[in-house]
Amino acid sequence: MGALRWFSLFFFFICLSCGVAQAERRVALVVGNSAYKSVARLTNPSNDAALVGAMFKKAGFDWVDARTDLNGAEMRKALRDFGARARDADVAVIYYAGHGIELDGTNYLIPIDATLETDSDVLDETVGLDRALFAVEPAKQLRLIILDACRDNPFAKTMKRTVAARAIGRGLAKVELTSPNTMIAFAAKAGSTASDGDSRNSPFAAALVERLPIPGLDLRKAFGFVRDDVLKSTGYKQEPYVYGSLGGDDVPLVAAKPVVTAPQPNPQDAVRRDYELALQIGTREVWAAFLAQYPDGFYASLAKGQLNRIAAEEARAAATEKARLAEEEKARLAADRAQKAEQDKAAAAAKAAENARIAAEKAKQVEEARAAAAEQRRKEAEAAVAKALADKAVAEKALADKIANDKAAAELAAKEAAARKAQDGGELKVATVAPTSSQPSLSPQEMAKAVQTELRRVGCLSAPADGDWKASSQRSLAMFNKYAGTKLEANNATIDALDAVKAKPGRVCPLICDRGFRADGDNCVKIACRAGYRVNDDNECEKVQDKKPTASRDQSRARDAERKSDEAAPAKPQSSGQMICNQAGCRPVARGCRLVADSTAGIGNAAGISGRSREVCN
Repeated sequence: MGALRWFSLFFFFICLSCGVAQAERRVALVVGNSAYKSVARLTNPSNDAALVGAMFKKAGFDWVDARTDLNGAEMRKALRDFGARARDADVAVIYYAGHGIELDGTNYLIPIDATLETDSDVLDETVGLDRALFAVEPAKQLRLIILDACRDNPFAKTMKRTVAARAIGRGLAKVELTSPNTMIAFAAKAGSTASDGDSRNSPFAAALVERLPIPGLDLRKAFGFVRDDVLKSTGYKQEPYVYGSLGGDDVPLVAAKPVVTAPQPNPQDAVRRDYELALQIGTREVWAAFLAQYPDGFYASLAKGQLNRIAAEEARAAATEKARLAEEEKARLAADRAQKAEQDKAAAAAKAAENARIAAEKAKQVEEARAAAAEQRRKEAEAAVAKALADKAVAEKALADKIANDKAAAELAAKEAAARKAQDGGELKVATVAPTSSQPSLSPQEMAKAVQTELRRVGCLSAPADGDWKASSQRSLAMFNKYAGTKLEANNATIDALDAVKAKPGRVCPLICDRGFRADGDNCVKIACRAGYRVNDDNECEKVQDKKPTASRDQSRARDAERKSDEAAPAKPQSSGQMICNQAGCRPVARGCRLVADSTAGIGNAAGISGRSREVCN
């Protein structure tokens, strides 16, 4: 018996060590670069990195390193350290969110301190995607890189080209992988850009945390669901893409959980049980602890109501105690034959205390009524949720039964038709059974809305998809026929039109912009000209010509009138700058005259003044 016991213990330890050895070791590196120094800050990468890092930790990864806003040296060190961790791991995952660039068919990740003034700076200031592939290569079973770096890159617009033939692509370039069991997931297909979204996280990151951690779900199928979610949330403008291949076995990021046959508990059951327990105790400390554990939600509102009820009860008790003390003071003063003023003062205090007690009593009653009403609403809400879940289960079962019955009826009808044909023609023929659809047929309004949504995706419709097939929708389908080379009937929305438009992967109708705007991808942007230039009729910047001043007819008439007025005015006397004096006084010498020595008075052409000098005019 002793030998058997030692053998059993030895076998147990061997099995335990084998189980530990067979457990997968998973490691992940998460990087989100938002605070770029040379270009505008990105809003979502740091938020996306926090969200994805939390997802990996919740999924049970053995080691998760989440970093934000790394410069070039920090990114290279993080990849080097992660490569050392990947040597002992079965699964190695790298997630990067930020700016990336493609140069001559090679992809690079951009740190926050990069300036990239010229295309040659890419080799020195960025981190190549090959460096990330080198870091995950030691993993034994799965090597996965997720790049949310396909955003519209501002570096490519300002970068100077040192070689004219050097290609700088839009988005990231397609990757050809040589290592087995390696996958690279792009947020957008090669050559296209990804959207940053209008919310806290990008559409790609939101879809990743929703689909990847599903236990037992194969990665290829998970990324397929991510693709569908992103296409739907971006109006079919952004399509994620996966490069690489895996083997035939399913490769989930999170192992499948054991099958549980019992019904899963409602997540709110635990909150409800804690609320009912706190309701039985009913103290302020218990309700405060409940709110610390569950600060938000329906039950948190109920707990706050209970705290308000307790506060009202405490205020009522304090007012009652104050009134009792006032009555005792009044009785003491009366017994001690206090003065009338003191007795009146005590009586007034007692009356005020009594009024406060009555008010507190009423406040308590109001709070108790509110708490009772809230408790009733809670019970009604729980009953409504239970009824909705039961109705949903009944509806799902009815739909499944209907699909199964329709399929069985179709197969039976096909077999009967084949038997009749074989009996009538004397030979056995194989009947073709039309595949049944598990989806119900669309109504005309739903069909019109679906076709309008696809027409908006391919750029042929600018109006919203409202399900009303009007003249604008008919013109949009006619425009699609023109540029797609189809001959669809435009008066009505049909399933053929829906299939034809869905078959187009990108824009079909050209983007037409107003004067002063130019097409940039799927958007019209305003043309900005430098100082001294303006946009002409051909949407090109031309220099503004300086206009020479030209005289108008009114200006000529005014100038002629001024000239005639000057000519008609008497000439003003002009002087030569000399002065002549006599008995009448002094005056300037007239223009054209001069002073000469007066030897004889009144001779020649003199103006006639005797003295030392006289005025002579020619």
